[in-house]
Amino acid sequence: MSQLSSSTGMFQSTNIPARLPWLSLLALAMTGFICILTETIPAGLLPLIGEGLHITKAMAGQLVTLYAIGSLVAAIPFVIFTGAVRRRPLLLAIIAGFLVFNTITALSSSYALTLAARFLAGVAAGAAWGMIAGYARRMVPEDLRGRALAVSMVGTPIALTFGVPAGTLLGDLFGWRAVFGLISLLTLVLIAWVLWKVPDYHGQPAGQRMTVGQVFVLPGIRPILMVVLTWMLAHNILYTYIAPFLERSGLAERVDLVLLVFGVAALLSIWVVGLLIDRKLRLMVLLSLFGFALVSVALWVGGTSAWVVYAAVALWGLTFGGAATLLQTALADASSEEGVDIVMPINTTVWNLAIAGGGIAGGILLELGDAQAFPRVLLILLLMALITAWSAKRHGFPGKQ
Repeated sequence: MSQLSSSTGMFQSTNIPARLPWLSLLALAMTGFICILTETIPAGLLPLIGEGLHITKAMAGQLVTLYAIGSLVAAIPFVIFTGAVRRRPLLLAIIAGFLVFNTITALSSSYALTLAARFLAGVAAGAAWGMIAGYARRMVPEDLRGRALAVSMVGTPIALTFGVPAGTLLGDLFGWRAVFGLISLLTLVLIAWVLWKVPDYHGQPAGQRMTVGQVFVLPGIRPILMVVLTWMLAHNILYTYIAPFLERSGLAERVDLVLLVFGVAALLSIWVVGLLIDRKLRLMVLLSLFGFALVSVALWVGGTSAWVVYAAVALWGLTFGGAATLLQTALADASSEEGVDIVMPINTTVWNLAIAGGGIAGGILLELGDAQAFPRVLLILLLMALITAWSAKRHGFPGKQ
C-alpha cells in the first residue's frame, strides 16, 4: 500500500506554484487511488462476497491477502528490472492490468479465478507503487519535487477516507460485483487521462540508484520498517475482518456507517499531520501508536457496546489517518536522495506483507471462532511497535522535530 506525504500535499496545495503540472500529477494520484481502492474495498464487502461466491468470510478475506502478496512480490523486482523502460507505456500497461483484473473479479463466479485475478491486480499495484514517486519527481524542477510527490500521493487518503465507505454503501445497494465494475470504469477514464496529460520519459540507468542492500542498512531504516510491519499488521487484522468483529456489538449490518466514522476521523488526522509533521513527527508517531493501543483495550473490554465500538473506531481513525505520511516521511528522512526511489518499494513490500499477514492471521482466528481475540493480538503488536519507535531516538524517529 504505499502513500508518501499525501496529507502534507493536501494542505499545502494553495501555496503550490502555477508551474506545478497539476493534471499530470493528479493522474498519478488517481492511479494511487485505484490501487488503494482495489486493495481495500473487499474489507467492507466480505459478507456479500462470501454469499456471492458461496465461501466463508475468512475465505473472502483472502481476496485482500492475495492482492497484498502480489504487491509485495512485485514491488522491488519491478523497480530493479524495469528501470530502463520508458515510463508512460509502462504506466499504461500497469493501469490496463487493473482494468482487466477488476473486470474479471466483477464477472467471475469461481473462487480460484477470483483469487488469481486479485493476485495479479496486486502485482499491478506493486508495480505502480514502484514507479509513481520517481515519475512525479521527474515532472518538475528540483525545488518542486517534494510538493510534486505529495500531490501524486493524495489519492491514498481519499481512497481510505471516502472510497471504501462509499464502495461498501454501493455494494449494499447494487451488489459487490457492481463496485468492481465501477472501478473498471474509473480505470478507463484514467487511461484516457494518462494519454492526454502525462508526459513520457526514458528509463533511468541502474547506476544512478542505490541498491536495495545499501538502502536497507542505512541507519534508522530497519526500525522504521519494523514499526510499519507491526503497526500495519495490527491495523489490517481488524480492518479486513471488521464486519465479523462487529457481530458481538450488533453492528454487523452497519459496516458502512462504522467505516464512515473511521474515514471521517482519519481525514481529520490527515489534516493534523499536515500541520505538524515537519516539527512533531516523532511525537505524532508515538501518540498514534499509544492511541491505537488504547483502542485495542477498549474493544477488548467493551466490545459488546455499540457506543464503545463507535468511540473506539473514531479514535482508531484518528491514529491511522496520517500513518502512511508519518512512516514514509520518516523513511525518506532516513534515506539519502539517491535511496528514496528504492526505499519506497521496500516500504510497499513490508506494508503489503503486513496486509497479507493480517488477512491470514485474522482468517485463522475467525475460523477458530475467536474474532474477539483480535484486540488482544492487536495490543501485543502495538506494544512492539511502540517500544521500537520509542527506542529509535537517534535514527528512525529522532526527536529533532
